[in-house]
Amino acid sequence: MSLALSLCLAFLFSICHGSHSLPARRSPHLDGLLPNGNFEQVPNKSNMRKRQIIGKYSLPHWEISGHVELVSGGPQPGGFYFAVPRGVHAARLGNLASISQYVRVKRGLIYSLTFGVTRTCAQDENIRVSVPGQTNELPIQTLFSTNGGDTYAWAFKATSDLVKITFHNPGVQEDPSCGPLVDAVAIKEILPLRYNRGNIVKNGGFEVGPHVFKNFSTGILIPAKIQDLISPLPGWIVESLKPVKYIDNGHFNVPSGHAAIEIIAGRESAIAQIIRTVAGKYYILSFVVGDAHNGCHGSMMVEAFAGRSTFKLRFESNGKGAVKVGRFRFRADSNRTRITFYSGFYHTKLHDFGHLCGPVLDNVRVVMTR
Repeated sequence: MSLALSLCLAFLFSICHGSHSLPARRSPHLDGLLPNGNFEQVPNKSNMRKRQIIGKYSLPHWEISGHVELVSGGPQPGGFYFAVPRGVHAARLGNLASISQYVRVKRGLIYSLTFGVTRTCAQDENIRVSVPGQTNELPIQTLFSTNGGDTYAWAFKATSDLVKITFHNPGVQEDPSCGPLVDAVAIKEILPLRYNRGNIVKNGGFEVGPHVFKNFSTGILIPAKIQDLISPLPGWIVESLKPVKYIDNGHFNVPSGHAAIEIIAGRESAIAQIIRTVAGKYYILSFVVGDAHNGCHGSMMVEAFAGRSTFKLRFESNGKGAVKVGRFRFRADSNRTRITFYSGFYHTKLHDFGHLCGPVLDNVRVVMTR
């Protein structure tokens, strides 16, 4: 009896000890809309003057400054049309206007904001996004989606446990109500990256990225490094003039996993990563190219660079979700090697020539070879 009891105790101890030895997988602290991030909680009628919001704290959960309007999607007076694809209402920031909200975060961690924004008047409209200690101005004059569904991501490092997130229109137009339309704002905590076994590329499958809206998505535009020093796509650098687009498998065809990158602006969209290598050693770079099953068609070509080596992968797209694998061998010249990808051509959708699109990049891997 004592032997059986000893064995049972030893078994229970081994189970408990084993469970404690496993690292706990921590879920993101924040991953969703900000309070009233879709602006569906509207001000009281007494705080509205037609579409303009009157009062600094009249918009629930937001602090406003200047000429801010609450607009509904659809046809507008004067022949305009405002697209609000994720709901009914949106906030329009007039001349020098801003909206702000305090958010509890964790000091020292990286957070990404996802927000839908569209210009409504001027060709050169910008939107300025800021938190304490970090401010960036994003140009929104180029419309990448003709249905008004352009969505951007912007990342920051929290310097305190409470940050004030502000969206500001820095422009001044003849019409004081002219300015960008913000229709949804979400936040996500970006967890630290780890290498996957057998691959020296970090986040090679693009599985770690910004928050994706579930009810509607045309992809998320990742700004160039000159506009966002901290990338919302960890491990990667957008080192071009135009953004790349982060797409998910809930709204697009993705070659593998949950997410991928669509290179939407030809040679003006380039994505890169600096990897650790050993000078003089040989490596194999492999990647998957396809289309997002979004009507993007034509003769596509993705050019890949690894140090001084180049490789071109041609791909004929019918816009139906086909994929092709590229693979080439290169020699590392130093202990740091830059790998870069961009599209050789420009593309639009088959039935929508105003909607920019391009080849999809996924599953980037680099392994050492003899």
